[in-house]
Amino acid sequence: MFEQELELEKGRGSWGPLLLVIVLIGLIVGGIGYYVYQMKKGLSQQEASGVITDMLKAKSPKTRFRTGTVMPSIDEKPKDPHYQLLQKAGLVTLANAVGGGEVVKLTDAGESLIKNIPGEKDWKASDGTIQYEVPLAVRKLVSIDAITMTGPSRAKVDYTWQWDPNRLGQIFDASGDLVQKFNTWDRGKLIQQYGSDFYHPDPKKESVFLIRGENGWKLEALD
Repeated sequence: MFEQELELEKGRGSWGPLLLVIVLIGLIVGGIGYYVYQMKKGLSQQEASGVITDMLKAKSPKTRFRTGTVMPSIDEKPKDPHYQLLQKAGLVTLANAVGGGEVVKLTDAGESLIKNIPGEKDWKASDGTIQYEVPLAVRKLVSIDAITMTGPSRAKVDYTWQWDPNRLGQIFDASGDLVQKFNTWDRGKLIQQYGSDFYHPDPKKESVFLIRGENGWKLEALD
């Protein structure tokens, strides 16, 4: 009787390691299956286009200027070339003000152009001038060229984009006639500080990494 109970206990004990092995194999197989499923599911063209389009919109260049009696300060330099460019384009008039400033007025053509640019903002500053912030162009997605899954929740996206300048952006185009009339120093200042750029080059190819988060795909954060 005792020997039978001992044999029964041995039989029960032998199942423990076997069950553990079975559970571990199930977890491994399940993990591999999930990995394969996520890799096959991947990142769609539509999802990639949405993330890339939002990223490109966030990089839209702007120019800033003021109207009224604009006095020189750390934040504002009325003698800088962007005011002269706006004047050459017929969008503002300039007149010297006492103290090294400029009296800046929007022309009718300038007001019509500025006010009809999507995303334009203007507000009254503390010194009584009106400050304008005006987009010049948007980076427009041309195509998603390739999507390469580098993990179940990570993908490399190769894409092509090009500039789409608005009417003010055409004026601030660094290769345009108006900007080219400035000297090298002023052209550099227009590009570095006031949003001027070469807005008519060939489309550009770039790459970016996306990761899958709780709310869908997003740009991989850089350390």
